[in-house]
Amino acid sequence: MTLADFIQKYDFKGSVVLLEGKRDVADADKSKLIDLGKLLAEQTEHMIFRSGNADGADYYFSKGVAEVDAERLEVIIPYSGHRKKANIANKTYDLDNIDLEKEKDVIEQSMKNKEMKNLITEYVSGVRNRNTIKAAYIIRDTVKVIGTSTISKASFAIFYDDLDKPKNGGTGHTMLVCEQNDIPVINQKTWFEWLK
Repeated sequence: MTLADFIQKYDFKGSVVLLEGKRDVADADKSKLIDLGKLLAEQTEHMIFRSGNADGADYYFSKGVAEVDAERLEVIIPYSGHRKKANIANKTYDLDNIDLEKEKDVIEQSMKNKEMKNLITEYVSGVRNRNTIKAAYIIRDTVKVIGTSTISKASFAIFYDDLDKPKNGGTGHTMLVCEQNDIPVINQKTWFEWLK
């Protein structure tokens, strides 16, 4: 997919594009993530850009978007105040203000992450401790993709992944949720070409 094809297909009102990925970003790649965020914000009119406000890829992509149009940047965070000083988004949604018991699809899809299944059950039932907070991150990753009754579903997802160990951790979970919900996914193998 070329940049022109991407913009033509996904720059419409209501379009939400995920920009996110690994916390560990190679020094040589940091400027590329910022540049992509800028490029997309400059060359599109309607797209909303979404991340999870994590350190690393989320931050660098968001920094690029915010330099051009912070109004179109939103984050979904696992709890109120998450990385507050680093949050440069115009709009923030946090799990503390989402009634998860009414979001059955979010919980069902989050529980497909077998490692977190029990912690997710505890978290949704109201248990909050240093273990269950791990579940909040997986639930947040699911919400970023499929939305809720009040948050729009993503239209497309752009990732910075670890190409040596792809689709692991929270980034891997997010990519899997995208695939299960027919949301197209690309990584830097594709979008690095857009910067040339």
